[in-house]
Amino acid sequence: MPADSSLPDQPEGSGPFFSRWMKEGREIIPGLIIATVIAIAARYISEHQGGPVMLYALLIGMAVHSIYEDGNCQAGLSFAAKKVLRLGVILLGLRVSFAQILELGWQTLALVILSVLAMLFVGLIVARLLGRSASFGLLTGGAVGICGASAALAISSVLPSSKENEQNTLFTVIAVTALSTLAMILYPSIGQMFGLNDVQLGIFFGATIHDVAQVVGAGFAVSDSAGEIGTVVKLMRVMMLLPVIFIISLWSAKWLHTKGKATTATLEAKAPVPYFAFGFAALVVVNSLGWIPETPRLILVDASTWCLVIAISALGVMTTLKTLVSLGHQHLFVIVAETLLLLGGIILAIKYLL
Repeated sequence: MPADSSLPDQPEGSGPFFSRWMKEGREIIPGLIIATVIAIAARYISEHQGGPVMLYALLIGMAVHSIYEDGNCQAGLSFAAKKVLRLGVILLGLRVSFAQILELGWQTLALVILSVLAMLFVGLIVARLLGRSASFGLLTGGAVGICGASAALAISSVLPSSKENEQNTLFTVIAVTALSTLAMILYPSIGQMFGLNDVQLGIFFGATIHDVAQVVGAGFAVSDSAGEIGTVVKLMRVMMLLPVIFIISLWSAKWLHTKGKATTATLEAKAPVPYFAFGFAALVVVNSLGWIPETPRLILVDASTWCLVIAISALGVMTTLKTLVSLGHQHLFVIVAETLLLLGGIILAIKYLL
């Protein structure tokens, strides 16, 4: 027998791994194209008509849910909802630098850290009181406390994978986006009613409004100073995404181990290690050191937004409005309660502690 007779007769560059990679690539393309087209449409509507791009992406996606029933697009939509999402979270790191954080002093930093931790705790308590799951409380608490829809998507990616988690994530994205838009309109008047100056208003907007875009809108509608300070404070909250992802990932792994260790489904649904969080942290360092020129940095920041919109478009296609409505009004009460408690707590802290 020739010495090499046991080797497979395959051309160079091919093989099981290459074949599998090509097959998976072909399966991913249809769904990824669908999510990308929806993201382009949502971005176009947002830029020309105004309004939150995340909400448009969700609504358009949900309107074409019937596409999901076609098995040809499911792999690509799942890829967009998970892999593309994590790439977007990694690129978020280019929005944050240590200089921005240090500029406002340790008091503001302490306020941001405590408010984020408080929202996670409040989310757990309120969710349990209203009969919702602990994972939903962490998801909403993180979204309200950190950066709205982006945080909801990032946190969702380290929670145990399930249909319930997908529905909770979409519900949270819709709710925090709507509340964030409402806050952009109402919070300037609320802040002025409490006699806050421009610096205090900037801290107030940055520490309470859920999404970055709405913080910018509310801040610069008052003054340049309020807009700039609000943006920096908001980015300080974004920075909290890294430790929160790790905390929730560890909690998720522990919950799976203690609650479902006897079931096959649980053993298969291991909580993912948030490797993408290391990428987020690395880009924060890179941005802080100024290693990336401004033009490429802005391109990558825009790419981050595109990734997140594509991910939420995919999630929209994967669900229906009926499933969200079926979750019940308790879901909405949890997010509204967290938002109001954050609002009141930050105003009190600004007036009497800062």
